[in-house]
Amino acid sequence: MPTYNKLVRDLIPQIIENDGKTPVTRVLSGAEFAEEVKRKLAEELSEYEEAATSRERLEELADLLELVYAAASLEGADEDALQVIREEKRALRGSFDERLYLVEVQDD
Repeated sequence: MPTYNKLVRDLIPQIIENDGKTPVTRVLSGAEFAEEVKRKLAEELSEYEEAATSRERLEELADLLELVYAAASLEGADEDALQVIREEKRALRGSFDERLYLVEVQDD
């Protein structure tokens, strides 16, 4: 019997049951959930970095986005509020569209 001890999506226990197995789960406290969201973000980022195909990378990005929304909710923000902050930062500091890479800043 494999032991996972990790945050999973809400439907994973049902999927496991549909496979004829019995999942053992528990509901995390708020503090535990916050810590596990951070851990899962790191896991999904690593999986994104290791993904071999465009489809795999996009799936990992979707997982990251779901976790970003979960993290935002921990801070009292929903997807719309997060989008507003993103747009504000984009207006003030730009995006990454131009692919700029800062090498150094020289004092004049």
